[in-house]
Amino acid sequence: MMPVEGSTLTTVAIVMIAYLGVLLFIGWRAAKRTHGGEDFHLAGRSLGAWSAGISSTASSESGWVTLGAVGMTFTYGVSGLWYAPGCLLGYLVNVYLVAPRLRPLSADQGSVTLTDVITRRWGDPRNVLRVTATTIILICMMGYVAAQMTAAGKAFSSSLGFEGRSGYILGVVIGAAVIILVTSLGGFRAVAWTDLFQGLLVAFALIALPLYAVARLGGFGALVQGLGAIDPDFLSAGGGRLGPALWGFIIGQLGIGLGYPGMPHVITRYMAARDDREVQRLQVIAMFWGVAVFYGAGLVGLAGRVMLPDLVDGEQALMAMALQLVHPVLAGLLLAAVISAILSTVSSQLLVAASAVSYDVVEETLGKASDDRRSLVLGRWTVAIVGLLGILVALSEVRLVFWFVLFAWSGLGASFSPLILLALMRRGVNRHGALAAMLTGTGVTVAWKLGRDAAGNSELFARVWWISLLVAAAILILGRLTRAFEMADHIAVVAAACLTVISWWLVQHWGLHNLYELVPAFFLAGFAALAVSAITPITVEEESR
Repeated sequence: MMPVEGSTLTTVAIVMIAYLGVLLFIGWRAAKRTHGGEDFHLAGRSLGAWSAGISSTASSESGWVTLGAVGMTFTYGVSGLWYAPGCLLGYLVNVYLVAPRLRPLSADQGSVTLTDVITRRWGDPRNVLRVTATTIILICMMGYVAAQMTAAGKAFSSSLGFEGRSGYILGVVIGAAVIILVTSLGGFRAVAWTDLFQGLLVAFALIALPLYAVARLGGFGALVQGLGAIDPDFLSAGGGRLGPALWGFIIGQLGIGLGYPGMPHVITRYMAARDDREVQRLQVIAMFWGVAVFYGAGLVGLAGRVMLPDLVDGEQALMAMALQLVHPVLAGLLLAAVISAILSTVSSQLLVAASAVSYDVVEETLGKASDDRRSLVLGRWTVAIVGLLGILVALSEVRLVFWFVLFAWSGLGASFSPLILLALMRRGVNRHGALAAMLTGTGVTVAWKLGRDAAGNSELFARVWWISLLVAAAILILGRLTRAFEMADHIAVVAAACLTVISWWLVQHWGLHNLYELVPAFFLAGFAALAVSAITPITVEEESR
């Protein structure tokens, strides 16, 4: 980013401190209305349309919108906007198919978490589904939380003028401390309220700034002319790509939307909606927010490309434009929007990870049921502990954590999206099929991602073959020793192992390196659920469910 005057940074810092104060105030207000476990984990199913709608969208769009999506169009031009239809497709599926069915189902079940929905939909007498789902969520979410804290640390340090390693540490601690305090105090209600505030701030930034920038350039005609002068491919929807490369790129971008129905930090918002009428209202709110934010971010990147030709890192375009184009107070609000996109996601993910531990593991799996008050205390302490672990990982600056961001979206989406859609829209799937879907989604995601980096490596392929078999054998042996598995569960494990190996073979020998791993993992997980259910018995109890 270009150098900025000290007075501007001081003003920005004051605005940022005021922004943090607002978040703490919201958390305090939410805490006064949080009195028990269901309040903490699901806001007592009392969210209105605006809170549920904005929270469901803002919680899924982290800094990758204000930073990554901006950088996409800055780097690739108009073709970088292909991600938007993919995301909006996921929104459509979520708000018009999942939300209207999930809210009444979860209310009837008394479900508090995504894991609850799955286990109560199919029954889980031996806790196999709950343990599997909880393990996947914890693995994915912990890396996700740490990565978001890392991004928050960098954003805070640059916005407040901190420098070097010590500045980064201070940024991580400040950002994480605020969000841990807010989340632990007010639970789900605090997260939803702060998401509403932060989501509206993000929408304002991504609507106002690009329109002002285009006006400064002389209108949309001048923007188009400027982009064409830089590179004619910037105005092409294909970005210069032809044939299979173009279709692989488009399919991969559209495939992003497949993950939305399986995101626990997203769909729990629908479970928390007050009633069906609020669900109908949130549909319009969520879609409008998505269109405004996605295309606004894209327009920021396009305008930034013309206005800031010397900018090296396109992901810094929004912050650079804010600091150079508008009054410092407004710049502070725009930079707060960048951080808001990050914090709205990390608070939601932190609560999901904590709920997986306190509710799914301690209360449900281990049977340590307690009264409402003790459940609340347990939830708050778990948020604090999980948050501190996230801080430790973020401070280590391990680059592997960013791999987890990509893995988490694919792993959660592939493991749970087909399962949620099948649970809500189809009979004929049993708990063995549900187990197969979760294991296949996770296994294929890992195999595809690693296989892409090792294409043509036959030695590594052989290792993965044997590793997949050994993992499957270990799961089967553990299941038998703990008497958790029924005989039909063995079929689910073997099916998942076979599909994992097959997916590795496909990415190795069919040249599918550019295909986003969520696409094959999603469809193979759905196939596993249907195939295993077809060859294993469905009990009378499952059919009634």
